[in-house]
Amino acid sequence: MEAKELFRLASEARRNAYTPYSKFRVGAALLTKSGRIFTGCNIENATYGATCCAERVAIFKAISEGETAFEAIAVQGDNSGPTFPCGICRQVMSEFSQSMEVILESNENDIEIYTLEDLLPYGFKLSGE
Repeated sequence: MEAKELFRLASEARRNAYTPYSKFRVGAALLTKSGRIFTGCNIENATYGATCCAERVAIFKAISEGETAFEAIAVQGDNSGPTFPCGICRQVMSEFSQSMEVILESNENDIEIYTLEDLLPYGFKLSGE
């Protein structure tokens, strides 16, 4: 699947975001190594700590369906530049693949692709892993 198509799906998922507090909508589209795609949007909560980012929603949906090998994730927010995954999302992604691609929009119609290792070079791992 092309990066632009995955990014388009992230953009569609963003429309479903529940953001009554920040008003900042984010969508994500996750491509698994088996070729399945899972989308997610950010879901806010009045307690803030119960808020879940779009990336984790997509990842948790995939895991709940038995998928744990990830190829790429596209992320789009309401801003005009790239919306980078937060640190918590980066750590969750690293649980499954340091080499997965993270696809972001640098400006309208321009795509930037990073590896997760680029974005989280020293992610937490238990000793011995």
